Amino acid sequence: MSGLEGIHWMPVKARPTSMYRVPPDLDLSPVIGKHTTQIGVGQFDLQITFGPVHFAVQSPIRIFRGKELIAQWQEGKWPDPGFYDIMNVEVLQCEIPNDRQIVLHFENGLEMLLEDSLDQYESMQIFIAGRPGQWII
Repeated sequence: MSGLEGIHWMPVKARPTSMYRVPPDLDLSPVIGKHTTQIGVGQFDLQITFGPVHFAVQSPIRIFRGKELIAQWQEGKWPDPGFYDIMNVEVLQCEIPNDRQIVLHFENGLEMLLEDSLDQYESMQIFIAGRPGQWII
């Protein structure tokens, strides 16, 4: 016996989600013109908010100036000081070059690369205020 006999299960309305890989219909236009004032560091994720868009990322994040890597974060480590360079800087453009990458372009010329690099696990969750559900990538 499982101990669950007699329990009446109530159906739960599922939140709309997309899981794994960056979907082609993901609209991140609400980040344009926004900036971040706070970055949250957890043991297993880095959280960044741009206006109404909140990213919780478990896969490595890299920041580039041109082709030069200036900062990175990965699980279990503190982010490099170069993450300060995106603080209070406007996002000019957001692109999804393929189903594994999101690139944010900043006013100061920096680019932040978010990658879906974890095939067995979630790489990130994206919440957009005012929209139901979340994107699970």
